[in-house]
Amino acid sequence: MRLDDLDPSDNVRDLGSGGWGGFGGGGGGNILLGLLPMLLGSRLGCGTLALIAIGAAIFMAIGGGGSLIGTGGAPGGGAQVSENKPCDTAAELQACRVMKSTEQTWSKLFAAQGGRYQPAILNFYQGGVQSGCGAASSAAGPFYCPSDRSVYLDTGFFDELKNRFGAAGDFAQNYVIAHEVGHHVQNLTGTMEQVHARQGRLSKAEGNALSVRVELQADCYAGVWAAQNRDRLEPGDIEEGMRAANAIGDDTLQRQAQGTVVPESFTHGTSEQRMRWLRRGLESGDPKACDTFSGAV
Repeated sequence: MRLDDLDPSDNVRDLGSGGWGGFGGGGGGNILLGLLPMLLGSRLGCGTLALIAIGAAIFMAIGGGGSLIGTGGAPGGGAQVSENKPCDTAAELQACRVMKSTEQTWSKLFAAQGGRYQPAILNFYQGGVQSGCGAASSAAGPFYCPSDRSVYLDTGFFDELKNRFGAAGDFAQNYVIAHEVGHHVQNLTGTMEQVHARQGRLSKAEGNALSVRVELQADCYAGVWAAQNRDRLEPGDIEEGMRAANAIGDDTLQRQAQGTVVPESFTHGTSEQRMRWLRRGLESGDPKACDTFSGAV
C-alpha cells in the first residue's frame, strides 16, 4: 500500500519499554476481558486465556468493575510519559502514516454526516504499558483503550503476525491498525457504550456473542478505510488482508492451540466471518454497510 507521500500523524507517542506495575482501579478487568486484542491468543494458548478470563471474572465479582468492552471503570493511572521519539523506525513510520491516512479518511466520512472526527492517539511501547485502561503486556497484542482514546502497539507484533500466523506484508500490518482505529470509531459513535450497557444484562455466552459483533464491525471499518484509499492499494494487498483475517479467527486459533473449537467462547468471530466483514467494507467503502448488530453475522 503506497503511503510514503504522507507525513506521519501528529497524534503519536513513544512510551518506551517496561516500567508498569499491577492492574489499577477498574482498568484491570477491562484489559483482561474487554481489551484482549484483535488477535486473541496471539502469544497465549487458549487454556491460558481461559485462566485469565476466570481471574478477571473473580476480579469483577469483587468489585473490579470491568466489562467485555471496557468502556467503564476508572482509568488505571494513565499512559506513561516518555522522551522517546515516535516514528523513528521503519515499522513505526509505516504505522504513523497509516494513522495519518485513517485520520484523513474518517474526518471525511464524519464530515459527510455533519460530524467531526476526533483522532485517536497511537502509543508505541515495548514489553508492557500502563494505559488508561490498566496495565497490559505486549504479549496480548495491539489493543484500543476507550478511556484514553488510544491505540497501543508494540511493533514487534508484526514479526509475530508474519512468522507465526503466515500473514506477511504491509497491508496485513495496516489492517491491524485500521481495525483498532475501527474500535475508536465505535467509541466516538457511542457503539461501545451501548454494547457495554447491554452486556451487563447478558450471560457470559451472550456477552461473548455481542463482543463478536463489535469485532466484526471493526473489521468492516478497516475494510471501509482501505476502500476509501483504493488508489493507494497495490497488487496483493487485499490478499494479504484476507490471509491475516483468516489466520486470526477464533476457530482457527482455538483449533491450533487446543485441537478443539468452543463456539460459545468466541469473542472475535470465525475466520470466515472476519474475512467476510473485511470484504464487505472493502467492497462497499461505506460505514453504513457495517451494521453487524442486525440479523445474523
